Amino acid sequence: QVQLVESGGGLVQPGGSLRLSCAASGSIFSINYMAWYRQAPGKERELVATMNSGGRINYGDSGKGRFTISRDNAKNTVYLQMNSLKPEDTAVYYCNADIRPRSYVGSLVTWGQGTQVTVSS
Repeated sequence: QVQLVESGGGLVQPGGSLRLSCAASGSIFSINYMAWYRQAPGKERELVATMNSGGRINYGDSGKGRFTISRDNAKNTVYLQMNSLKPEDTAVYYCNADIRPRSYVGSLVTWGQGTQVTVSS
C-alpha cells in the first residue's frame, strides 16, 4: 500500500559525509512526520531526527550537531545529511513516517528496510 525506500548508505572514512534519502511511495494522501532512526549492533534503536509536515524539527541526542534533516514534501522524501562522521555512527539507519494513505481512515506508521552506514578507515 505505502512503503519507504532508503538509499545513500555505505562505507565512509572518519570525518567524511553521507547523505541519506528516503522516498515514500504508494497511494499517499498526506504524510505527517518523517524521521530517521538508527540501530547499532547490540544496541536499541534510537531517534536521530524527526520533521513534521510544517517543518518542525526535533533531533535526538545522536543527531544533534553534525546531522541535518530536511524534507521535500512535493517528492514525499526526507533526507539526512551527516557530516564529520565517527566510527560510533556506524549503524543501520531506518526511515520512519506516519502516512495517511488515500481511501483510508487514519494513518500508518511505516518503516523502511534500513540502509547500512559504516564509518571506518
